[in-house]
Amino acid sequence: MDAVINKSNTKSQTIVAKESKSKVAVRSYINGISVTSSSDERLQLVNPANGRESITMPAGSELDAMQAVASAKEAFEKGLWPSLAKATRQSLLHAFANLIEKHAPELDRLDAEDMGKPIGLLFGNASSAASLLRYSIDAMESITADAYNSDKSCLIAQQLVPRGVVAAVVPWNFPTLSAMSKVAPALAAGNCVVLKPSEQSPQSATRLAELATEAGIPPGVLNVVQGQGNIVARTLGLHMDVNMIAFTGSTAVGKLMLQYAGQSNMKVAHVECGGKSPQIVFADCHGLDEVADSIVELILLNQGQLCVTGSRVIVEQKIEIELIEKIIQRFRKVSPGDPLDPSTTYGPMASLQHMQKVLGCIEAGAKTANLMYGGQRLDFNNGFFVEPTLFGNVSVEDPLFQDEIFGPVLTITRFRTLDEAIEIANATAYGLAAYAWTTNLNAGMRLSTEVHAGMVTVNAATPTGEGSEAISTEPYGMSGVGSEFGVAGLASYCRAQVRWFNHA
Repeated sequence: MDAVINKSNTKSQTIVAKESKSKVAVRSYINGISVTSSSDERLQLVNPANGRESITMPAGSELDAMQAVASAKEAFEKGLWPSLAKATRQSLLHAFANLIEKHAPELDRLDAEDMGKPIGLLFGNASSAASLLRYSIDAMESITADAYNSDKSCLIAQQLVPRGVVAAVVPWNFPTLSAMSKVAPALAAGNCVVLKPSEQSPQSATRLAELATEAGIPPGVLNVVQGQGNIVARTLGLHMDVNMIAFTGSTAVGKLMLQYAGQSNMKVAHVECGGKSPQIVFADCHGLDEVADSIVELILLNQGQLCVTGSRVIVEQKIEIELIEKIIQRFRKVSPGDPLDPSTTYGPMASLQHMQKVLGCIEAGAKTANLMYGGQRLDFNNGFFVEPTLFGNVSVEDPLFQDEIFGPVLTITRFRTLDEAIEIANATAYGLAAYAWTTNLNAGMRLSTEVHAGMVTVNAATPTGEGSEAISTEPYGMSGVGSEFGVAGLASYCRAQVRWFNHA
């Protein structure tokens, strides 16, 4: 059937339409096979790099989600996954990781087409997703049982067992890595998974499930349900047979996931939500050029669409002007490009709606703060590109300071004393990460203990190299609940169970 589209909104990222044979169609993947949605409504996606219609995908339905949960539950309860010998499960997961590595260029291309992440960006690419899976496999070796008492009449032991069915609801900014950040620890711990990718970046999730089947992972162990969040994610959150929900996304939706867990079976809910991370720069830092390089590199990484990006620059007054000049110098060198070009370092916003949101925040901010650089849509190939933007003289009360923009927007707020810097850094509801630049050991120690964040780095950028998947973090405040990554994150996909035997 021909697409039925509102002509006044033809560039929308998520237009409800009827099935169109002329477009590539993404499908769900349930019980080891590609399946057609029970709903005939479809979403028309748009390539953010050029504004052209690209693929279609299902709008999704409650029935789709329930079928995926039933498949995962059957696979878990029949022991198709948790009862496998550990060596066998590890072998299958290593085969899965190898296939992800082999197909990494394809997965990176799918993500670039869906949401504009440059394929040349190493951070958060498909190869790092394979590394995360390998780490999860190996780290399970450190999660062991404990014997509390063992004598001739009694044995008391505690072990960590898989929770059961894990629903993973993931965002669009690093699609492959975000999916595997939930799938990898869940599968390594012996759970079965229902993955719900963002409706803005659906392609790589289905491809991952196909690769899992190719690796020999049994049907039903990894299922993918495509569709809108208010339909599919809500159904998963409320489902009585889902034992854990693992979510990354906005604080508003994270709160809904917590509510769904309470309204249903009190399932465990881990939610990683928004961030508004500070870059705290002191006059005694080891070099303003290096600091400016790090600040700009992080805010431009994936065009600022990164939850731990350092978007609030809190700078000591005596070096404020110099740091601003260095940031602007670096912003001037930025040029947009096609995310499918390996040389591109600066791509588009993920969708028209998100670009409009970012530009709206900039327009409102120009009325309350000093717009010092950027602030406009970039004219490049009809794509959804936004200039790197810098605001000066931003007050703590300003929405620019308080709200997560999720784009290439930096704000400058000055301080005079260490106490004031800490107070300003803690003046938002969020607490994912913080970055501090000082050569004063005492100041660094205070910042690392008194700034409210799951991760505080001093004189360093966010860890991005090999081995960073071993670092466990737990957010503060409205940035979420639950540990992510590392052994602590892996253990959260398990349930503590005591076995007590009395014998003659």
